[in-house]
Amino acid sequence: MSARRVLMPALIAAVVLGGCKSGGGFDMKNVDLGNVVKSVGNLREVKEPEEIQIGQSMTETLLGARPLYDDPELQRYVNEVGMWVARQSERPNLPWHFGINDSDHINAFATPGGYIIITKGMMKQLRNEAELAGVLGHEVAHVNQKHHLKALRKSAFASLLGEGVAAATDSKHAELVQKLAGPTKELYARGLDKSDEFEADRMGVVLAARAGYDPYGLPAVLTTLASADPKDNYLTLLYKTHPLPQARLDQLAPGLATLDSIKAPQNAPRFQQYTKKLHVASQ
Repeated sequence: MSARRVLMPALIAAVVLGGCKSGGGFDMKNVDLGNVVKSVGNLREVKEPEEIQIGQSMTETLLGARPLYDDPELQRYVNEVGMWVARQSERPNLPWHFGINDSDHINAFATPGGYIIITKGMMKQLRNEAELAGVLGHEVAHVNQKHHLKALRKSAFASLLGEGVAAATDSKHAELVQKLAGPTKELYARGLDKSDEFEADRMGVVLAARAGYDPYGLPAVLTTLASADPKDNYLTLLYKTHPLPQARLDQLAPGLATLDSIKAPQNAPRFQQYTKKLHVASQ
């Protein structure tokens, strides 16, 4: 069974895009603008099973561009760390999945419903398990706060979260993936709002600390990235979709002082043991 098949176990349903009638101009005489505004504001929440379906389909699109890295032992290790961090969150019972994709670009990303991918390039930047927990905690926070769903709501693809996803109970998985392919590529090329990234940083630090790790894991990663060559091609997408590392560190600084008393392990030897093949393969 392939790693991708393990991560994407289910065939899921189709999104039927809502159509609109074509016609001449807009007749505003009988339109109650108050009700229109109220309806938009009350666009129904995506239910959790639908959120998971959306995330599965978006993840399949992302893995189609870059498949999972072929190292089952390392994949299992990252899942164990990620699952433990996710268990400390407000949504511990989501069907969380964690994976490393075979990309040298330095990045990590999440999709709705609990699917999280860290790139091979990012793994090479990390020095210990606490740093891994911090990066995964940041992505878990994006899922907890439904940042990607909110971004889709604000986009031209909001119909996918309304009437479209309501029809996602049939067995037309391929059609759902196709419908979400465009929004997925656009969203992950553009990135989330800066405020979402700053919030995920703060929550990621807390989740790693709850999980028993050194809370300075994520700040240490950001410090490493801040000192990297900004012209490095492998950092291009990260810088395009996230605030600069130093800006993220500046936002974290006020809260970090409250964590100085926490003395927790970094688990560097265990991390180095599991990532040894990763570094050997790159030589």
